[in-house]
Amino acid sequence: MEHLAFSVLMSVYTQENPRYLKEALNSLFANTVLPKEIVIVKDGTLNEELEKMLASFSENPIVRIVGYEKNQGLGYALNYGLRFCTCPIVARMDSDDLSSSDRFEKQIALMETGEYDLIGSNTVEFIDTPENPLSYRYMPETPEEIRLYSKKRNPFIHPSVMFRKDKVLEAGSYLTALYFEDYYLWIRLLNKGARCYNIQENLVYMRVSPDFYKRRGGIRYARHMRHFFALAKKENYFTKKEYLATYLPRMVVSLSPNFIRKRFYAKKLRSAERKGTDS
Repeated sequence: MEHLAFSVLMSVYTQENPRYLKEALNSLFANTVLPKEIVIVKDGTLNEELEKMLASFSENPIVRIVGYEKNQGLGYALNYGLRFCTCPIVARMDSDDLSSSDRFEKQIALMETGEYDLIGSNTVEFIDTPENPLSYRYMPETPEEIRLYSKKRNPFIHPSVMFRKDKVLEAGSYLTALYFEDYYLWIRLLNKGARCYNIQENLVYMRVSPDFYKRRGGIRYARHMRHFFALAKKENYFTKKEYLATYLPRMVVSLSPNFIRKRFYAKKLRSAERKGTDS
């Protein structure tokens, strides 16, 4: 059966692990439905090992490698890469994660109904191997549930999404909001009436570092969070009550000492596994 053509969009920068990149790309090629193209953005000059790994895939006709010399960050890289995606539908993928073999088959089938503009999924988080999961992330399913959830937290797991390119471009594409590029895009899409859905299956396996909680805190992270919420407020997405109820607790957690934040996230992970909620 012939399906709608779609692109996969991925960004790579010099500090990433070549082996993880290889595993990520191999998981794409193992899918039951393959993309028409895989656009890989080199976000700045890469180290020799990463260059060799990309070269080993470059002879594949569906792989297209683009980029620039100076590292600019994920939002810039994805916005840059979108211009090279020739298909009307684009799937995101991170360079250290794994896609299930039926991910694209299930997402493109829903896209082909014409009912949705963006489709995500649940995911598994792991440190060393997906066979030894750290946690499961369960996301809101229906458009109504997604909108309600988005008032409190990010309603999609970024590497799991597939979207209509024209809708993302109409919403302004990826804009600068370090750590929150995706969340900022989603609220602009939802503000424009985008129809969204999360498949209630684990279609992506996300690699996380053992100290991932550290990256979700500190003065620098808090400043970028404040910047994101200021942008979201200008979009008139949150009421004043929603803004305070969402922003203040997250700011408190981000500015807490590492040992407190570690306990907080450990408790959330255990809760997610018991209750089937987002971790």
